[in-house]
Amino acid sequence: MAFRSILALIALLLAASACSTGSNPPQISSASGPDTLPPQIEREVGPVYISRTLQAFVDRVGRQVAAQSNLPGPFRFFVLDDPVPNAHAISSGYVFVTRGLLALIDDEAELAAAFGHELGHIEKKHAAKRERVRRDVTDAAVNAAVASGSVTVGRSVAREGLLALRRYSRDQELEADQLGVRYIVRAGYRGDAMTTLIEKLQLQARLEDELMGPTPDTDDRSALSTHPGPEQRLMALRSIDPARRPGKSGREAYLAAVDGMSVDDSPDEGFVRGASFLHPTMRLAFTALPDFRLFNAHDGVLGVGRDRSLLYFSCTDEQVRGRLDDWMRNELKPTPTNIQATEIGGAEAAIGSKPRGSDTGLAQIRYVLVRRGPGLCYFNLLSDGPDRDRRIEAMTAAARSFHNLSDAQVAALEPFRLRVISPAGATAAAIASRMPYRDHQLERLLTLNGVGNPAALTRLAQIKIVQP
Repeated sequence: MAFRSILALIALLLAASACSTGSNPPQISSASGPDTLPPQIEREVGPVYISRTLQAFVDRVGRQVAAQSNLPGPFRFFVLDDPVPNAHAISSGYVFVTRGLLALIDDEAELAAAFGHELGHIEKKHAAKRERVRRDVTDAAVNAAVASGSVTVGRSVAREGLLALRRYSRDQELEADQLGVRYIVRAGYRGDAMTTLIEKLQLQARLEDELMGPTPDTDDRSALSTHPGPEQRLMALRSIDPARRPGKSGREAYLAAVDGMSVDDSPDEGFVRGASFLHPTMRLAFTALPDFRLFNAHDGVLGVGRDRSLLYFSCTDEQVRGRLDDWMRNELKPTPTNIQATEIGGAEAAIGSKPRGSDTGLAQIRYVLVRRGPGLCYFNLLSDGPDRDRRIEAMTAAARSFHNLSDAQVAALEPFRLRVISPAGATAAAIASRMPYRDHQLERLLTLNGVGNPAALTRLAQIKIVQP
């Protein structure tokens, strides 16, 4: 389905951007304080998570690892206000870890391993080398096309070159892993922290696959990925001696540092609560059909139904003059059918259907527009299953749940928090039932703590849980 293709593209883009580093010497701006980024850097990477205690902890660990590298520095280490697990560095001397990765990490040693990997990329100037190889691939493809007089030949050369570039990038990832291990061992951390970090990321990937359902194009994505698979990385790490060196873990201090950290999107991005989306800053909300899973992004909300029906919601400040149904009739092409003027949440609204044709097949597509201040919010709805006609009507009815939030509702909206607790003799199932999710509670709890079964969870003295 088209949705799967979009997900594959997003996965490739994320893989290409993760662990991105530059080749210029680090230059730390004097304009940045201990908890702040220069404005130009923040525009590039996103906002920093506001927690002086956590920020100081992360910066201390990062500096300890950097001191064991062959890099001149200086470096600064920051927590980004992002729930997606990731870490990366930029050429001006800043290294970042997201809240999402901190939630998965179990101790100080694994945090050091994440930073060690990024510093390994910088030491080996991987980004600059990868860019040179990319330019060589482009030049070779153009030259082949010119010499042969065939665009097809040029494309063939380009494809082979890109596959070689991806293999080269995978080798760089393995090299960064091994360098990172050497750094953390010199800093006194346990050498297997890189291994356990990758194992936790592997558990997270499996949970995401379970939440999303089977992905038919997994093999294609694997072939095109710039990152080696976790099994390949783990095998490479087990073959080097430093990865077996003992050292400190720092689990208790780490858990104390992340206790109370938000695990949600920021309030400026809105919260997903089951099949509902609530935005405290924009003061709006809607509820999709019960079987829909919502994915929040900066520019909108994507919803995927059990039958792969799709919902996309967003808002724009663009002004629409005149009646919304007239605008839909005169401006949208091809002109929707069955256009109706209506009200949703007490505001002017319009609903129309995209005509079925060669680009839509038998799929049912609906547009729902809602006036909001000077701009508007909109839903694009698609259903292509055997029950598409009934389904699109139910999806349209769900879009009518769009409404403004009251002051009391906004005040009551808080992000979910990571809490550190003692199992205290409770079963894993009982603890999981306290997680504020409607499904996969036990699987989420096990993944959050990096363990594969309930017995391993209850053997831990302290565990992480998500609570409202």
